[in-house]
Amino acid sequence: MSRIGRLPIAVPAGVDVTIDGSTVTVKGPKGTLTRTVHANMKVEKDGDSILVSRPDDSKLNKSLHGLTRTLIANMVTGVNESYKKELEVNGVGYRVQMQGSNLVMNIGYSHQVIMASPEGITVECPAPNKIIISGADKQKVGQFAAEVREKRPPEPYKGKGIKYAEEHIRRKEGKTGKGK
Repeated sequence: MSRIGRLPIAVPAGVDVTIDGSTVTVKGPKGTLTRTVHANMKVEKDGDSILVSRPDDSKLNKSLHGLTRTLIANMVTGVNESYKKELEVNGVGYRVQMQGSNLVMNIGYSHQVIMASPEGITVECPAPNKIIISGADKQKVGQFAAEVREKRPPEPYKGKGIKYAEEHIRRKEGKTGKGK
């Protein structure tokens, strides 16, 4: 039995879960998320918890069991608390700001890099060198944060670029003088 898959998912107060066949819809104070789970997985509501079970011990069903349970648990957490990623912008003259719903970045190119925030995602710039991305869908938050970081990944010599707040950049030593 899957150690993760067999754990029940606790549904906090204020979160409403509806299961319609293989479609799971979770509504909460931070939004609504819907996901269609694999047809083999059986999702059922038991009071204030959700249980995920599998029909047999085939390799496919074993791998889907823990995954399905984790995806539903992430949905419940997202609509209740919301996920958040913080990014830092390091470099002389590098700065970010919001213009409407667009993220405008000056990151060392000859032009500004403008990114529109996707639906369901909130982007904030509390400081010129800080970006906070938040939303109910863990996958969308992580994907948009990765796309922002991709515009100027941190380089190992001076550490310039966009990095996650908790990320540590391994620094390299620069060139030494002329070899004799």
